Amino acid sequence: MELSCSSSDDKKTPDVEEPDGSGDNNDDDASTNDDDTSTPDEPLDPVETQDPNSDYSPAFEGQTRIEGVQTQTEYTASVFATGLSSPWGMANLPDGRIIVTEKAGSMRLVSVSGVLGSPITGIPSVNSSGQGGLLDVAVDPNFEENRMLYWSFSQNGPDGTATAVAKGRLSDSEDQMEDATVIYTAIPEFNSTAHYGSRLAWDGQGNLFVSTGDRSSSVTRPEAQELDAALGKVLRITKNGDPASGNPFESNADALPEIYSYGHRNVQGLAIHPVTGDLWEAEFGPLGGDEVNLIEAGADYGWPTISYGLEYSGNPIGAGITQEAGMEQPVYYWDPAVSPSGIDFYSGNLIPEWTNNLFLGALSGQHIVRLVIEDNVVVGEERLLESEGRRFRDILDGADGALYALTDGDNAVIYRIGP
Repeated sequence: MELSCSSSDDKKTPDVEEPDGSGDNNDDDASTNDDDTSTPDEPLDPVETQDPNSDYSPAFEGQTRIEGVQTQTEYTASVFATGLSSPWGMANLPDGRIIVTEKAGSMRLVSVSGVLGSPITGIPSVNSSGQGGLLDVAVDPNFEENRMLYWSFSQNGPDGTATAVAKGRLSDSEDQMEDATVIYTAIPEFNSTAHYGSRLAWDGQGNLFVSTGDRSSSVTRPEAQELDAALGKVLRITKNGDPASGNPFESNADALPEIYSYGHRNVQGLAIHPVTGDLWEAEFGPLGGDEVNLIEAGADYGWPTISYGLEYSGNPIGAGITQEAGMEQPVYYWDPAVSPSGIDFYSGNLIPEWTNNLFLGALSGQHIVRLVIEDNVVVGEERLLESEGRRFRDILDGADGALYALTDGDNAVIYRIGP
């Protein structure tokens, strides 16, 4: 099966995750780019060819619809693991295996040869309705000594549901989670099953970045701008769930000290740049306006005051403005939407032209986005695996120098992408 270079994008429906992609692929199928006839110096048109939903103008050249690029190194995308049920997040273990979460509340280990293990028991129950469930997973930097795992999930509470973070020790037998403990709950709770976020990323100092969503309601949407609520935020907490020292609002008595940045809609992508150590994120817009942001401590990213998207009715968001003093502009945005979920930087050298590029799993777009970034500016975009017809939920920079792409929904698979 040859890799398609055509453009495609599905518009999102209001606050509901779309059904799985257009059918399952044969597990033996593989996509390649060995029919590539372009040259590195050959300029390409932007990969997006559909009309935008709005008539908004970007704030600067290259903020959207940047010129296309095409990978020159020959690579293959093959199915690495099968049998997953609505997986959501994945992370590397020190020995090269991958741990994967499934939305209904399971975690699975995947061997270096792609064999899927049995569900790990001892994980507290989750609310898997709507967009909720067992979400992201992070492996403790000292896992080889302490065997600790951290995960985010949608938690039931007396006043509704909330994004929460828990930790536990993976047993020596690797079949159960020991001493599972909830360490953080993003307040306020609310009766919604949408826009939980939520990704996890280590800050390099042993603290955990946690992203949340605005909970997809006109009632809670304004909370993204409020510093006394954890909705629509990027947070930074310790391994015990306390606010990390040095957070930007720790001396503000009216703010939650765990807040790192605010004004976000629904952040499902977090990644640390392998060279600079900077935190990058990707978040869903509504009808268009999906964003990639470089996160600065204490910064306001504008939602719902500014947006390059529209309400699902087609009406403007709020006053219909895209810029406001004191609010950050996205480094890049899409209109129409591609629905960016998990993201990761490629730090390997098996495909040298990909090194330090940002990769995103697109759900409604049904492809993998490659963004070439130079000096914090996007200079090229490529779409990978469009021909597979899959919704991509997460991307992982693999321990073996390849990329791993996790699909969404029933009968989901992990692709290995590399030479």
